[in-house]
Amino acid sequence: MDLDKESWKKLNVWKLADKLALRIYEVTRNFPRDEIYGITSQLRRAALSIPTNIVEGYSRKGDKELAHFLSISFASLSEVKYLIHFSDNLGYLSEEEHQGLKEACDKVGRSLWSFYAKVKASG
Repeated sequence: MDLDKESWKKLNVWKLADKLALRIYEVTRNFPRDEIYGITSQLRRAALSIPTNIVEGYSRKGDKELAHFLSISFASLSEVKYLIHFSDNLGYLSEEEHQGLKEACDKVGRSLWSFYAKVKASG
């Protein structure tokens, strides 16, 4: 048993998801003020859901539960991708921000899928 209660901090997938969430928070600071309870809030919640579900699943007992929480992280990542697309269509993102966020999402997705596949194979 791992006695380090924060061993999830060592996971590459968590590091990437955490970095994405931080970047989403930074970028949405520049969104219009009237979006504070709309897209800004929804995008931030979805982005934060990715690393928090990794942490919650990793902190549970058993691969079945971990896989369940990783599945939720996947769903949140899909929501983030759509909201980035929608925000870009509204002109809220620069081309650089849009491209950087898309690349970060792709990176998180690949890492999340790899981790999910390993968990499913061992369970």
